[in-house]
Amino acid sequence: MAEKSSIFDMIGPVMIGPSSSHTAGVVRIARAAIRVLGCQPETAEITFYNSFARTYEGHGSDRAVIAGLLDFKTDDIRIKESFRYAAEAGLQYSFKSVGNASAMHPNTLKLNLSGPNGQVEVVGQSRGGGVIRIVEVDGFPSDFSANLHTLMIEADDVKGSIAFIADVIAHDDCNIATMTVSRRGKNQLARQFIEMDTALKPLTLEYIRHLSWIKNITYIPNIE
Repeated sequence: MAEKSSIFDMIGPVMIGPSSSHTAGVVRIARAAIRVLGCQPETAEITFYNSFARTYEGHGSDRAVIAGLLDFKTDDIRIKESFRYAAEAGLQYSFKSVGNASAMHPNTLKLNLSGPNGQVEVVGQSRGGGVIRIVEVDGFPSDFSANLHTLMIEADDVKGSIAFIADVIAHDDCNIATMTVSRRGKNQLARQFIEMDTALKPLTLEYIRHLSWIKNITYIPNIE
């Protein structure tokens, strides 16, 4: 099904330039990634693919991704000096580029992050106008925009688990916008990525977290 455009897509976000794909989108991917990690990262290995790989320095994507890892918003004037702020924060980072990854979107970014809560690998795409898609988390296919409230669930591959979680969310009077489910193999670890129109109540999150077959949950409110 074709993606729908909004006024936000056409006009673009309030941002520090020069390009919504190369700056605003990159900032938002990085801000989503640190929420997946669940803490401020201490180290970051950043890989730019395809168009990003050829232009990330000239278009400021390198400064943008560091700004996002520091949780600066897209209109934060500190983006231009994000390297200095990263040094002050003790963030260690490195850049890589892969210019010919034909299977990937032209503007793809991979972040390998580590911090006090552990480590994570997040792959995101910048679609233009500040619109992003997080398409992979720790090797599990995903598909969320960070525009909506997102619940990520790591769980045993239990029969009926998807319907059960959907029912719990419905009882919280919360509508599911999208759901992506992937697993390593039959009866192995599974991941659910659920986008919702409204926020879940803390009590609902705690109930899900304490189910015996749930390994971990991460809740990401919508990112500006």
